[in-house]
Amino acid sequence: MMSFNPRICSTCRGRGFCGLSYCPVIAKARASIKLSGITGQRVIEGSTPPSLFVGRYGYPYVRVGPSAAPPNNDVLVYDYPESWLGRRIEDILEYRWSLVTGYTSIDVRRPYDRIVEETRLMTLSSRPVDIRVELAKPPRPILHLSEEEPPQGPRAPIVRLQVLGNPSVPRPVEKAFNDTDLPAYDAVVYLYKSNIPVSHIQKILSAGALGVKNQRRLVPTRWSITAVDSMISRELLREVKKYDVINEIEVYMLRHYDNLFIAVLYPAKWSYEWMEAWWPGSTWNPGALDVVVEGDYEDYHGRTTYPGIGGCYYASMLATLEHLSRMRRQATAILLREIYPGFNLPLGVWFVRESIREMYRHEPILKTSELKEVFNLLDKVTRLGATKWLNSSKLLQRIAKTRSIRDFFSRDA
Repeated sequence: MMSFNPRICSTCRGRGFCGLSYCPVIAKARASIKLSGITGQRVIEGSTPPSLFVGRYGYPYVRVGPSAAPPNNDVLVYDYPESWLGRRIEDILEYRWSLVTGYTSIDVRRPYDRIVEETRLMTLSSRPVDIRVELAKPPRPILHLSEEEPPQGPRAPIVRLQVLGNPSVPRPVEKAFNDTDLPAYDAVVYLYKSNIPVSHIQKILSAGALGVKNQRRLVPTRWSITAVDSMISRELLREVKKYDVINEIEVYMLRHYDNLFIAVLYPAKWSYEWMEAWWPGSTWNPGALDVVVEGDYEDYHGRTTYPGIGGCYYASMLATLEHLSRMRRQATAILLREIYPGFNLPLGVWFVRESIREMYRHEPILKTSELKEVFNLLDKVTRLGATKWLNSSKLLQRIAKTRSIRDFFSRDA
């Protein structure tokens, strides 16, 4: 997805003339420097944040293994998405490209081999762990990009793994790991309520370290990310549904990395919608001439099918339910996202989760009882405009066309 225009690049020199939210030349150069010391090596001695990768292709036969970087005092940040939002995309790419993954192939239904056992135990740690990885061949300098997962660095088959340091395992993680009668759902919720970061819970679930003893399985990284977001959202929703609805419409907004995020919280019982508008030249709309708008929604009783819009649906829902839980209120939540041409690199659903969390840390930009004021605001701050958003959103249409009994009372008064 990285794009270069020699004529623009030679003049720009990292000053943003191309309109992208990052500099592809700088990103590639910094990543190449990081890789220069390891691409010809078969033995890597360094630290893991901790980090692991579990593939999904060919499931239940998957590739799994640890990721390591050269010794670095700040290696924890390499796989800690909760700390990435304020950093440049070049920095995030450098972190991810610096992690070399050694993998072995395994059937998730069979007992783990030694490499998988060691990988699982180090994944429980909340601090970096020193390891020594012996690879079958030097890693290839390739950066793997995905809408679901954070960027992945070079990979190569692993021959041997040695854990040189002692993992620092938080007590709640140790308790959930040792409790082989605790279902995976309950374990995820317990860890979340124990203030274990969501990204760490996702890795622990992926490593097959949670759940009833005979049911524990390696979970592909992509699946574990969405599974944890969904489980936590489901638990938060049980609580949020007990609260009264908010008193008026609240609108929140965040602009970040050529993305615009807007949340419209409407005073009604829980319903949820996530909408995305991709401009031509953005990540998932590289060649079209028109803006592509997609989304999914659910009513009070939830969904029975997986949302076609993907993992961003649950990542944004988790952040929204966290906000409503803090407010001790429920609402109909409609979240809109505009993605512009400068954002043409998939970073993973962490970007949505952490962006929405950041958005809710600020006061709403509008509080009103009039839906018309919301549409006026959408016309001012969005490129798509209120009419197109209304025509694309199921819940906005439902709200606009439905009048509550209070409207009739106020009309007759």
